[in-house]
Amino acid sequence: MKDRIGLPIIEAAERSGELKPGGTIVEGTSGNTGVGLALAAALKGYKCIFTMPDKMSQEKVRLLKAFGAEVIITPTAVPPDHPDNYVVMAKRIVSETPNAVFANQFYNQANPDAHFATTGPELWEQTEGRITHFVAGAGTGGTLTGVARYLKSKNPKIQIVGADPTGSILAEYWRSRGASKPEGTPYKVEGIGQDKVPGTLDMSMIDEFQTVSDRDAFTLARRLTREEGLFVGGSSGLIAHVALNVARRVNDPNALVVTILCDTGERYLSKLYNDEWMRENQLLEPERVSLAQIVAEKQNGAPAGIISVAPTATVRQAMRHMSLHNVSQLPVMDAGNCVGSVSENALSARALEDVKLLDKPVSDAMDSPFPAVDAAQSPESIVKLLSKSNPAVLVRQDGNVLGIVTRGDMLHHLMAR
Repeated sequence: MKDRIGLPIIEAAERSGELKPGGTIVEGTSGNTGVGLALAAALKGYKCIFTMPDKMSQEKVRLLKAFGAEVIITPTAVPPDHPDNYVVMAKRIVSETPNAVFANQFYNQANPDAHFATTGPELWEQTEGRITHFVAGAGTGGTLTGVARYLKSKNPKIQIVGADPTGSILAEYWRSRGASKPEGTPYKVEGIGQDKVPGTLDMSMIDEFQTVSDRDAFTLARRLTREEGLFVGGSSGLIAHVALNVARRVNDPNALVVTILCDTGERYLSKLYNDEWMRENQLLEPERVSLAQIVAEKQNGAPAGIISVAPTATVRQAMRHMSLHNVSQLPVMDAGNCVGSVSENALSARALEDVKLLDKPVSDAMDSPFPAVDAAQSPESIVKLLSKSNPAVLVRQDGNVLGIVTRGDMLHHLMAR
């Protein structure tokens, strides 16, 4: 998509006389427009300097440098008018660099004009005029604006649906018809969404805006790759998520919902296709874990079974048993059933008050039995069972006790997750 605007932006600057031979093209970019400009600049012999927010992937930075461009990284979490904002910095570089021009994709009408001239007609012709809905994201708004203007000139009934990341201001600004000036917040999806409204985005062309979270965008991008063989980036996942929402909602056999998977997953191998990065950013759906798995991990390859004590054993034996196995509580088992429980703290306190308790049977000093739960249950299902008065649950599988899960085990699992 951004390759479509690179050459027209440069040629418009040439026609105006602003860009002269040997000149330098400067732009603030999320990476993809930079690639389109770098391709055209390499063809025409211009230098390039690009400013990019630090949330962008290293693959994009290296790709731009491969074309010979200079790349300057700027902080993401700054206001749009801050000196370190990537667009503000690009403008400053232009003012300080002889024979330099600012590509200005966010306000350059060559951007939407390129999509009016190419993308719009292709969509109309390739769908034979049957397109009823077009879904796209808005970074500069060039694609949405240019395509919408063309399609609506052919059929005003065609619905234009904008897709916006949670944290961007565009959807909220559109819903309020410009009455509110929302504040943007950081998000992980690259290339779409904004913290201010670009001049190349014509809000009047949009019929609907939907907002999508980073998690939903990345989840669908990974699904498209693994289930459809379509290796795409996060913005494509976000746009496809909205397109599916529209398709599910529209009750019309003649509807034709079209979107464009406009980026490649190769530029996001270090991010959304990196499980470690996804987990660090709480964006990866947790694996489904059963209590049986927690018991197996706890035993760490040891033979299955449970450390317990019989009701006829003495309190002294029970306490030695807990010390030997380094546990703080034991189920009291009789013929495969839990008939009670003992804990180190409770027995110690009572034995200090009455030393004769040490030689009495556990049945005289035991507390209520631990609850028994099925091994197939999720760990989250037992959180409420692990109350202050109930430190553990027994895990059963096929009628037999598989193991025990304590409050400490559950906390360890939650921390690891």
